[in-house]
Order: sequence, then structure tokens, then C-alpha cells
Amino acid sequence: MRDDDEEVRGRLRGAARAHRPDRERMLARVEQGMARRERPREHRPKPPPRAGASWLRVVTATAAVAGVCAVAGYGVAAALRGEDPAPQSVATSSTPTPDTPPAATATGRTAAPPPPRRPSGTPAKPPASRGPESGRPPKSAGPPGGPKSVPAAELLWADGSIDPGSSTYWSQSDITLKARKPLTSLTVELRVALGGKVADTGNWRSLPVEDFDVSVGEHDGFLVYRWTLKAGRTVPVGEHVFAGQYDHGEGKRDAGGDRYAIRAATADERTMWRGDFF
Repeated sequence: MRDDDEEVRGRLRGAARAHRPDRERMLARVEQGMARRERPREHRPKPPPRAGASWLRVVTATAAVAGVCAVAGYGVAAALRGEDPAPQSVATSSTPTPDTPPAATATGRTAAPPPPRRPSGTPAKPPASRGPESGRPPKSAGPPGGPKSVPAAELLWADGSIDPGSSTYWSQSDITLKARKPLTSLTVELRVALGGKVADTGNWRSLPVEDFDVSVGEHDGFLVYRWTLKAGRTVPVGEHVFAGQYDHGEGKRDAGGDRYAIRAATADERTMWRGDFF
């Protein structure tokens, strides 16, 4: 293939050296072609030629001949140099770009493209999750039905006794409570059997006074002391004492008819403890 190219190039070089363009003949052909194009289609009287028209045709023909000679000379020179003629690019009309950039807004930022179209039948946005209905508080996270009932020993231990400091005319009944868990609800009730001139003289507890509501009164044959833990307060783990004080008739008083009861609860559990003073 390389030998064939060299042979063709050699022949082109020889033809280029031997070529002598006949300018007169080329000019005559150009004038004949132009005369045919100017020939009238209908037999009408031809207007007289304007001054300088012949000269214009001569100049045009000369320019065409010069252009042909220049192209021929360029081809010959390329052949003599052994180079392939450079490919000629053809100008074509530009096609519109497939996408045009979005127009700039007045703030200088590029406007956002329109949102994608939504398939037919789909909602504009997902339905919002519903919260608690108006007028109804949300359900409690605690166990259903409130704290569950458990054996008393899981939350506390208690004991009732007559204080050693009691005397012939005065006594003190003690309720000792040991909380095994922090208690959020607590009611301690002491019942001292009436009779023998029993009368209230006071009470106390080892826990803070401001944490409890206290009531004292007679009911169904008993002097009743009641300590109730206020809402939002907590009884800590440990040992606590609740005491009721009262006068009675002369001599050693029999406490066999006295009673006490304890109701306690945490956030999840509740229980009850009952005892006496034997």
C-alpha cells in the first residue's frame, strides 16, 4: 500500500511540473457561460448595455480565473511537498442546543427548575400523622389500670409498738415503716381504741412535716390518726417512724384493741400492710 501511494504522488508531481494553464481559453469559457445565463427567455427588445457593464464582466471573469489558478497551485504545491491536502471543513447552519440554561432571577441566582410532574392518581403530599384527638389526653405510658398489686413485702416492712417512754397516764403508739423502694404514694393510719379516758395530745413523724397532710379525729370507737403523703412528694428508701400521743386513765393501758394500716405505692406497684400492737 505504501508503494502505491509513492507511485501516485510521483505521477502527480510530474503532471504538476508539466502543467501550463491556458488562461485565455479559461477566460473565454467563463464569458460564454455568463452570456448563456444572460440570454432572455422571451423575444423582447434588449435594453442598451450600461456603460461599464463589459468592464464588470471582464473583472468578474478575471477574479474567477485567479481563484481557480490559486486552488490549482495550492494542490500542485502540496503534491510536490509530498503532503496530503488538508481536509476542507464545510460550514453548516448551527442547530439549537437541546437544553437552554434557566433564566437568571433579579437577585442574580439561577431560577430553580420546575418540580417533576406527579403521576396521575397520587396525592400532592403524604397524609400527616394524626396526633391525640382534640380534648382527649394521650394515653399514659404506664401499665393499664394503674400500678399493679404486689405482696407487701416487696415494697415495705412495718411494726407497731408502745413507746418505752409511756407512763401511767400518758402513752405513745409507734409505727415503724421500712421502705424497700421510693414510695410516691403513702397513707399511714393509726387507730387507738377509745375508753379509759383516751384523748389526743399530739403526733409526729420522722419525715419532713411539709410532705404530709395530717388529720386526727374519733371514728367508730377509735381515736384515728392519719398521715397522707402530698402529691409530688416521695418517701425515700429507709426506716421511718409515725407516732400518735394520747392521755388515758391511771395505770398500764392495754393496747390489744389498737390497729394500724399502711397503703403504699410506686409508679408501677401498690400494696397494703395491716398490723396491731400485741
